[in-house]
Amino acid sequence: MALQGKHIVIGISGGIAVYKVCKVVRLLKKLGAEVDVIMTEHATEFVSPLTFETLSNRPVVTDMFARGGHWEVEHISLAKKADLFLVAPATANIIGKYANGIADDMLSTTLMATTAPVVVCPAMNVNMYHSPAFTANLRTLIERGVHVVRAESGDLACGDVGEGRMAEPETIADYCQRLLCAGRDLEGKRVLVTCGATCERLDDVRYITNFSSGKMGSAIVDAALARGAQVTVIAGRHTAPIDSRATVIDVDTTAQMYEETVSRVAEHDIYILAGAPCDYRPEQVSDSKIKSDTLTVHFVKNPDIARRVGEIKKGYLCIFAAETEDGVAHAREKLVRKHADLAVMNDVKHHDVFGSDTDTVTLLTAESEREYPEMSKRDVADLILDKAIGR
Repeated sequence: MALQGKHIVIGISGGIAVYKVCKVVRLLKKLGAEVDVIMTEHATEFVSPLTFETLSNRPVVTDMFARGGHWEVEHISLAKKADLFLVAPATANIIGKYANGIADDMLSTTLMATTAPVVVCPAMNVNMYHSPAFTANLRTLIERGVHVVRAESGDLACGDVGEGRMAEPETIADYCQRLLCAGRDLEGKRVLVTCGATCERLDDVRYITNFSSGKMGSAIVDAALARGAQVTVIAGRHTAPIDSRATVIDVDTTAQMYEETVSRVAEHDIYILAGAPCDYRPEQVSDSKIKSDTLTVHFVKNPDIARRVGEIKKGYLCIFAAETEDGVAHAREKLVRKHADLAVMNDVKHHDVFGSDTDTVTLLTAESEREYPEMSKRDVADLILDKAIGR
């Protein structure tokens, strides 16, 4: 069983979607997980604790001050035992508490105490789901590394129609399984990552570049190392730290990134080109500081790193497409022209991408196209790696 030996704590807050968590418990138990359930007082109004005790074969915790048959501090005990902490349904209330450090009941206290990965599954009215307060709280959690299984669109219990329905039990159980079982699935694989921006000199004190921080590349490095890969990074200018376990080759210009990347293609199995090389460079570089009231610069095209890798690749190629208009069409054209297996499209005109800890992406392959909601760049990295190994 895939989750044999794994301990999952499920925190259930008050909402009509509580009934769906019964199936989540059954699915996780079927996968071999040990499941403990914490219910808020309001959650018990929808489904009784006895139901979850029967499904989990474990006592359900509801009262922060209940005296049991042992002296172990219950919320610390569960926080330490958890390999994964799942909050479903996650109401606006519990997400607001967690985002702002409020711990006033058993669920919020245990959440604050755990160091395990946390997955939240929002469920609420569509207007609450899109409210500025909830959106800000959820973004805070994402930036802290909390995983989110986004709410789905459909008919809501209140009669409204729109986003706010908790994801289906199968979706939630599958997400938990992937998170816990990612393990070392890239053991023995060699991953080549480009990261950060290149710089092209104008003179001895000036250069042109772009807004890339290297955060996406850094997240890919972290995810690949965590999954057992050997990682080589061709790194341009970046502000995000790169894990010292990776082999890092620092470069300045696009020509240097091209040379270092292309020369290593044969040694690697997966190529993820998250770097942001300048497409153009000045035709002439002044050997002294330019002093002029006006300045005209002629540019020439830089070599296309992605296209060359696509022509000689021996493994899986992922490219990125930062677009301002007709993003999907342009990304698909790049996918074909550069012989890539996956294109990650960022709409940089409507989403804050550069320097952010989160991203909103559309993933395109030759056969498929899927837009994803806002998530952490680490989650995007794992999506890319899942695609690379055929998940």
